[in-house]
Amino acid sequence: MSLHAVEAIDDAVDATRAFLWPFDRGRWGRLALIVFFVGGAGGFPGFQFSGGSPGGTSPEAPSVSNPADAVSSIGGPELAVIAAVFGVVLLLVLGFAFVGSVMEFVLFESLRQESVTIREYWRRRWRQGVRLFGFRILLGVLTLGTFGALAVAVLSPVVFGDGGLSIALLVVALPVFLVVLLVSSLVDGFTTVFVVPVMIVEDRRLLSAWRRFWPTLTEHWKQYAAYVVLRFVLGIVAGILTGIGTVLGAIAIGIPLGIVAAVGVGLLGVAEIIGWAVIALVAALFVLGLLVIGLLVAVPVKTYFRYYALFVLGDTNDAFDLIADRRRTVRSE
Repeated sequence: MSLHAVEAIDDAVDATRAFLWPFDRGRWGRLALIVFFVGGAGGFPGFQFSGGSPGGTSPEAPSVSNPADAVSSIGGPELAVIAAVFGVVLLLVLGFAFVGSVMEFVLFESLRQESVTIREYWRRRWRQGVRLFGFRILLGVLTLGTFGALAVAVLSPVVFGDGGLSIALLVVALPVFLVVLLVSSLVDGFTTVFVVPVMIVEDRRLLSAWRRFWPTLTEHWKQYAAYVVLRFVLGIVAGILTGIGTVLGAIAIGIPLGIVAAVGVGLLGVAEIIGWAVIALVAALFVLGLLVIGLLVAVPVKTYFRYYALFVLGDTNDAFDLIADRRRTVRSE
């Protein structure tokens, strides 16, 4: 039995090369914008609040030896500010996630039509993007809720002072945590790269597309298991290559910007405001340059992996073939 996931490795390379080259600035720019939302910028780091007590305390300073006292000292205005900040951050995160969900359809439509037009595909697919967004939110809530329940079960004896950390309970919770993480990742990944194309091809809703895809997944489970393994390995290789490309790009823009920054440092002794302005401008340009380089490097990587999944999907069920013309062209060559 031939493994479609193995055959699709080279086919996806050829399809990606044909789609992206010769270089077109407009196409790459639009794809970079799509990848910005689809690729994700990584996790949001948590904020850690820590405070050390100074050598002496003033009568007005509240004691923070007891966390409960510190929490109770927070009044209405402080809570209002915290709630407002939390609400703004939550809205930004949800807005980014919504746009990213619709952009998944925009990216697949771009590969299907072999033309990148964001506004047209957005108008055509935004309703399906809403369903994908809702599904991701529900999956995230269920996953985080499970993790929270495990954490409470393991840590409650320590937090509430009923006893020490139970090693036996930790040993049981850890594999459950890993299983939940694996299942959640697989469901989210399969939904994105296999169910979304089914939604596009047959104009279905998300749950209907999952029911339509499920018989193909169970019938060809070995093919999809091979895809998962090879996708993991290819992801590691792509991560290394992406890192190398980003570092080289950072060096390329860092050398001239470093010279300008050195001029700004030299100006600090003559005109401090101008010197700091030059340094701040250089820092902003460097960060912006890194973002642009990262997106440009990610464009062929993201395109390749979408093609890779589409080749596997079409090989297991030609009714779901989103790139039939590109498939015939690549394999006839």
